[in-house]
Amino acid sequence: MAVVEPKPSGPPPGTPSLWARVRPGLTLPVRWPGGLSTRLLLLTLLIVTVVGLFAVPPTLAAFEEQWLLDRIRAAELASTIAEADPDHRVTDRIAAQLLDGAGVISVAVQADGVRRLVLAGPTAMRTPYLVDLRRQNPGSWLAAPYFTLTSGKGGMVRVIAEPRLRKAEFVEIVTPDAPLKTELARYFFRLLAVTIAASAIAGMVIYFALNVFLVRPIQRITRAMERFRAAPEDKEARLTRSGRDDEIGRAEVELDLMQDDLLAALASRARLAALGEAVAKINHDLRNMLTSAQIASDRLAALGDPKVAQALPRLERALDRAITLATEVMTYGKSKEAEPKPRPLSIRAALDMAAEDAGLQYLGVTLRTVIAPQERVRADPEQLHRILVNLLRNAREAIEGAGDRAGRGQVFAELRKASGASVLRLTDDGPGVPERALVNLFQPFVGSARRGGTGLGLAIARELAQGHGGDLDLVETGAGGSVFELTLPGAPDPADPEQPKARRRASKPV
Repeated sequence: MAVVEPKPSGPPPGTPSLWARVRPGLTLPVRWPGGLSTRLLLLTLLIVTVVGLFAVPPTLAAFEEQWLLDRIRAAELASTIAEADPDHRVTDRIAAQLLDGAGVISVAVQADGVRRLVLAGPTAMRTPYLVDLRRQNPGSWLAAPYFTLTSGKGGMVRVIAEPRLRKAEFVEIVTPDAPLKTELARYFFRLLAVTIAASAIAGMVIYFALNVFLVRPIQRITRAMERFRAAPEDKEARLTRSGRDDEIGRAEVELDLMQDDLLAALASRARLAALGEAVAKINHDLRNMLTSAQIASDRLAALGDPKVAQALPRLERALDRAITLATEVMTYGKSKEAEPKPRPLSIRAALDMAAEDAGLQYLGVTLRTVIAPQERVRADPEQLHRILVNLLRNAREAIEGAGDRAGRGQVFAELRKASGASVLRLTDDGPGVPERALVNLFQPFVGSARRGGTGLGLAIARELAQGHGGDLDLVETGAGGSVFELTLPGAPDPADPEQPKARRRASKPV
């Protein structure tokens, strides 16, 4: 049986490494030479040179027009000299000298509707092409120099213009275009050289200005990011703000803030790793201790004492949750929370059970609610219990930590449903969240609002809420207390009170 070897999926030998970063079906980007400075220099020189070349056509057109006007004025002057003779008779020798001095072959003047040849030289062998300087549209004016440069040898040009030295309708001359071609070509190459040199100088000046104000700051930011990536704990790797108030300054500020956030995240991750390692070491012994406690609870259950039997379910729940939480804390920094398995459940019963485990009691911090027993939310029972215990315990500890409250206060719970979601609002009358803790309130290990706290409670609660597709937010805080809102997707209909249901507590406060 033949074995077909799979084709290699990587790039062929000699292919640039950029291949690996481009998905199949996408066109490879154009690769410019060098870094940003080289690209900016080339681009600046190119743009400035192109812009400079746009000035060449009108400059050439103006040069040709002026050259032809100079011939017109010289010919016009020669015609006035020729007409200075009272008999209007000019010998051939004098006429040739005047035409030679003006650089033309013939001069004609039209006055009172009559065109008169004032000076005439040898008859032109070729029919001259016409250039009327009295009326020229921009297109023909710009194209005239290129037409002259590309015309054949021995060409003649017939030029008509308005007179300045005499009264007439127009002055007309015929002149060879060879001298104009020579001068025009010479001027074109000089103009081209000057344009390229000026463009290069202007481009270099613009480049150096952009390099100082744009490229170098970007390079500094890039180097700071590279150093920070290589050694985040190195203080020298941090970017020093320049104090600019433009986009570069904003980028520096955002990078500095991002570095702060990354350092805080790295510190949290390091502490989580240390916590996971520590919990892993004691987890085995802790499980043995909890197992012994479970065995003791089973022996207590065998005594048959009614009071013991009444307290045992709560003890067993606490032991089960202690084992589960020990395992979850160990893996908190290494993996995500388990996927929730939401189902409709009584929020009132969940609050009552969480209040017991959070230590709320009738004579201390109490839970009051207007939520009907049949109201339900959609959530994972165990994860919702952990969220509520964390919130209620935090509220209790905040109230008990206030010296002027004597450990008395209350947490008020209410439920509202809007836009297909259930929002549980918990309001306490404690001292509020300290301002120093607000920035990192939901960050593990850095968001604790009390001395000795780890800051894990709210971090875990928000992660569990977001795992449901909802969220946990601090809506309001101050000297009068704090308000947290737990949002859970889904708004189940209330349970039918006529159906059999689990035992619920009375509406009295816990």
